[in-house]
Amino acid sequence: MDSQHDSAPASRPPESSRSQTTLRVNGKPHTLTVDHRRVLLDLLREDLELAGAKKGCDHGQCGACTVLVDGRRVNSCLLFAVALDGCEITTVEGLAGDGEELHPLQRAFLDRDAFQCGYCTPGQICSAVGVLAEAANGHPSHVTDPAAPSGEPVALDREEIRERLSGNLCRCGAYPRIADAVEDVIP
Repeated sequence: MDSQHDSAPASRPPESSRSQTTLRVNGKPHTLTVDHRRVLLDLLREDLELAGAKKGCDHGQCGACTVLVDGRRVNSCLLFAVALDGCEITTVEGLAGDGEELHPLQRAFLDRDAFQCGYCTPGQICSAVGVLAEAANGHPSHVTDPAAPSGEPVALDREEIRERLSGNLCRCGAYPRIADAVEDVIP
């Protein structure tokens, strides 16, 4: 089922600066006419009313806006929505799918009390989902042993987890419990 949304602000820019864009968000297609300057975060929060991804720094430095685009973690505050035409977007709201069960990382965050105020939690969880995929696909990090075989899955120890999640800030300091939660779901 396609949904039609108009993402124009009160003072509408000329039609030449807007394009029809189709995004598949949490498994559902959305066709929108989008201002070329509109970032994905604003589209998700304001047009699709998905409030999980948060606006923190608005400069890609805190990670509160982290979502998955075609399975890779991104800072949604930095990406123009029109550039993502045809992409699959997954927000924290879509991680569990249509079922009642939480995603294993969502469950681990609850079980480990890996949040305090909760503001950064959706971005932390989406980033952790990306971390697990990156490591499984053999993408090294800054702390990965240079002697590790290229392209082979990277073992996620505490140092790897901390390095890979270093772009997601938690002002409450829940880092140890966040790392515990990620360790709990490592295959």
